[in-house]
Amino acid sequence: MPAPDPAELRARFASARVARLATLRPDGSPRLVPVTFALVDELICIAVDEVKPKRTTRLARLADVRRDPRVGLLADHYADDWAQLWWVRVDGTCAVHDDGPVRAAALGALVAKYEPYAGRPPDGVVMVITPGRWSGWAATG
Repeated sequence: MPAPDPAELRARFASARVARLATLRPDGSPRLVPVTFALVDELICIAVDEVKPKRTTRLARLADVRRDPRVGLLADHYADDWAQLWWVRVDGTCAVHDDGPVRAAALGALVAKYEPYAGRPPDGVVMVITPGRWSGWAATG
């Protein structure tokens, strides 16, 4: 089987509505959470918002990436027609942006992608992931 086309992996990933973010807890075990995201140039951006209910904006995932910036993201598509199945995984490093042009571009992209953000744009920090490796699989093509 030939290696997946990097442009196709990015396109599939960008089309996904949700991904699962994996960070590393202090004991080295994975912490997995579903996230909304947007691609900005070659970066993957995730906002800490107040639209989706949370107990606090002091999220454990932020402490995780400040301690160890290595992360993984997984987006996938499931259908009962298994010929349509695919998944894309991104391994990279994450930085937290409190302000600046990258944060502004990320927030604009997230508002454009997710309708709930249109009426209430995120105003928290943005997690910015620099991909190091893209991998994936698709049932066809």
